[in-house]
Amino acid sequence: MKSASLWAVLPSLLASSAWATFPISSVKRESNLPVVPNKFIVEVDVLSNIPNKRSFTRSLDAVYDLLKSRDVSFQVDKEYDSPDLFVGAALTVTDAIALQNSPGIKAIRPVTTFQRPKPVSVHVVSGPYDPAIPPDSESTHILTGVDKLHAKGITGKGIKIGIIDTGIDYTHPLLGGNFGPGNKVIGGYDFVGDKYDGTNTPVPDNDPLDQCAGHGTHVAGIIGANPGNQFNISGVAYDSSLSAYRVFGCTGSVTDDIIVEALLRGVKDGQDILTLSLGGPDGWTESSSSVVASRIAASGKVVTIAAGNDGASGSWYSSSPGNGVDVISVSSVDNTVVPLQKLNVNGVPHDQIIYFATFPLPTPGDLPIYATSKDTTIVDDACEPLPDSTPDLSKFVVIVRRGTCSFVTKLTNVAAKGAKTTLIYDNGNGFAGISVGTFNAALIQAADGEFASYLHILVQQFAANAPITISFPQTGGSVNFPDPKGGLISSFTSYGPSNDFYFKPALAAPGGNILSTLPTTQGSFGVESGTSMATPFVAGSAALLFSVKGKSASVGKSARTLFETTAKRVPSSHTDGDPLQTVSQQGAGLINVFDAVYATTVVEPGELVLNDTAHFKGVQTFSVKNTGNASKKYKLTHFPAGTALTVNATTQFASLGPVPLTKTSASVTLVPNTFTLRPGSSQIVAAIFSPPKGLNAATYPLYSGFIEIAAPSENLHVTYIGLAASLKDKQVVDNSDIFFGEKIPALIDSKGDVQKSPTNYTFVGTDVPTLLWRLTFGTPSFRADLVDPNIKIATTLSSRGLFGSLPFFTFPHPQKGGSFAQVKVVGTLAELNYIPRNSENPSDNGYSSFALNSPTFANGTAIPSGSYRVLIRALRVTGNPAREEDYDSWLSPVLGVYPK
Repeated sequence: MKSASLWAVLPSLLASSAWATFPISSVKRESNLPVVPNKFIVEVDVLSNIPNKRSFTRSLDAVYDLLKSRDVSFQVDKEYDSPDLFVGAALTVTDAIALQNSPGIKAIRPVTTFQRPKPVSVHVVSGPYDPAIPPDSESTHILTGVDKLHAKGITGKGIKIGIIDTGIDYTHPLLGGNFGPGNKVIGGYDFVGDKYDGTNTPVPDNDPLDQCAGHGTHVAGIIGANPGNQFNISGVAYDSSLSAYRVFGCTGSVTDDIIVEALLRGVKDGQDILTLSLGGPDGWTESSSSVVASRIAASGKVVTIAAGNDGASGSWYSSSPGNGVDVISVSSVDNTVVPLQKLNVNGVPHDQIIYFATFPLPTPGDLPIYATSKDTTIVDDACEPLPDSTPDLSKFVVIVRRGTCSFVTKLTNVAAKGAKTTLIYDNGNGFAGISVGTFNAALIQAADGEFASYLHILVQQFAANAPITISFPQTGGSVNFPDPKGGLISSFTSYGPSNDFYFKPALAAPGGNILSTLPTTQGSFGVESGTSMATPFVAGSAALLFSVKGKSASVGKSARTLFETTAKRVPSSHTDGDPLQTVSQQGAGLINVFDAVYATTVVEPGELVLNDTAHFKGVQTFSVKNTGNASKKYKLTHFPAGTALTVNATTQFASLGPVPLTKTSASVTLVPNTFTLRPGSSQIVAAIFSPPKGLNAATYPLYSGFIEIAAPSENLHVTYIGLAASLKDKQVVDNSDIFFGEKIPALIDSKGDVQKSPTNYTFVGTDVPTLLWRLTFGTPSFRADLVDPNIKIATTLSSRGLFGSLPFFTFPHPQKGGSFAQVKVVGTLAELNYIPRNSENPSDNGYSSFALNSPTFANGTAIPSGSYRVLIRALRVTGNPAREEDYDSWLSPVLGVYPK
């Protein structure tokens, strides 16, 4: 998960066909596919459905025997034996030719990797007067009604919560100081050990103590920190009992076979709630961890999972395992006040200027200013090296206008002339924290707000040679600045929905600027931001719900709908007239725990998915039930949210965050729109939708909103989402030259160049071909096949060793030859199912590559020597796998396979 500010400049760049910031020569000639080579999680059938069942008491043993009888070579890495949820095994396969069609196997899913959780921002606080501490450390409880429940003595006592994360520093005084029964952290398990990094062998033990990573400790404090401390913080459910399931080492990632193991262990240990502040862009509901998490939630446990911090990447980029159908995927809301710093301006009469920094810039004394441009309307200030006439800037505070290029580019150019301190004034894109690398710099306001004239004065006075100096008070300069985005959805929150059109995220909770516990070895307390912080807030909220309503499976199954229907709608800005934030980022709104616990109206379902135009479900129904003691009169009203223009109409790329919104919305007829219910009675309501009109389908407009159900003492809503376009029309494979400066897909030769003519490969050393591609949308099926060099096929797109010596298996289809979707293939090099689109960041899922290091097909058999082409095909969403026209396809130049 990455910071939203890091790539804030990219929307304008991606709109230009001239953008080519990542040279194709920088592509590593290796496979970077989002699965672990040769490893699969296999789900097996019940024993009664397996042919050789009489000889065995376990279905797993029966399947192993069948695989051996078919000469399938495999290694059992883990077993899962939870009959009501999941029975299967994680296998390493070295000969997968018969795996898929073996009797007794219900599903085969590749093992995927999830990077360790990375909050958007982290700050270790120095003490109770640290300026980074939110002015009201209980503000998140006030925003959500948690404070009212605490006032009634409802604190989660008796509820068990399992935290699947980096472990917990249970020695922290606010987390009980000890481990085991009778303590706050009553149990758990370390599945990996300190040295595990996602690529080596885990070393598990019974102690989930973490004093090196810290993430899980911050999560634990949000749920369970004891009150009565110097920071005036408390967990949402501080009397609940916690268990720590450690799935990350001190560094690195984790594979989802371990996450599945942790999920099932949490159920076995009797947890009422499981929370996971982890995940990665996936776009589908089909990963093993998503499937298992969803089944656990459907059984009556509450499972909360982070929605992700990839908001900068735009829509259709939801995270797994939060994509699980029945889990609660959680987005983030920013805290309402942020502590910033003030600087002094001397030489002209005006007030101090606020700059966006938690701590004072470490610049001593009074310094004169130097503006890199005297034109306050310049759009590309300092985007190019400064002229030779520029003086030595080391003795100035440099003033630069925001715009066009990245902040680091501007700062690099001014630093080349000696600058040590820089103020970047805003051009209207928003006053917020910016990514400045290692430079000493901060953002100040300009186009918006009361300080616009001051900055004009600064630059104009510089032009007039006025004797202006600036100083940065090292103490006493902190100010509680009303966060202009406080109470709004955090810009870093990932956008949904999933590619298979599930409602993601489900709802929001406070996740921006959250003060909580850190390991005692890391300062004990810190302020962090991310959906990782919002997720445990919802887990704690579920504990409060269980405290009042009991821990029955029916309460657990209803928790998500109850939280969704009682949530608070979140606007897209604080400007009157702007639309509500798209449901694809806020979900059903900000959790309102008090109302959820004490609601006497029950609305089901809480989500209405209208789908795309090809599968439109315009007539929806929901029920309203009065569970109170008196009759209630209800009035229903439609509140549309902003329609998200999810794709740039002039390109094939996603609109990057913040995704542009339009007020053009769906229309809804409600029947009935008013009614009265006696105690215990219900009413079915029909909602008849018409998609918004007049929008360009090429922008893939994602419309959404709320049907409010209002009574004199209550206000609930049902949330809906739909698409005013057909997903099958969306191009999947990038065939442009925008990202690399060369058209892709492409074969990269042994020198790192694009192969443009027939080339033979020996497979000695680095003399191997590498297939390079990008996806602009998720696909349920991606294939790379070897075909005859003289094949006749009308392609839709223009032509153009991590695990030792094992061949790289992807999905083990037993296909050495034959045909697929009417196209004759020699053999399959790779097949990936349910994969997400690529991002705009070259170092974070920016592209996909497959190095054919060994002349073998995906099923492990050797490729005969000869000449071939690579045919890649990606199935469009909702496309028919048997219809060739439903695929994006590309045919490579001729490559010769002549191993030595």
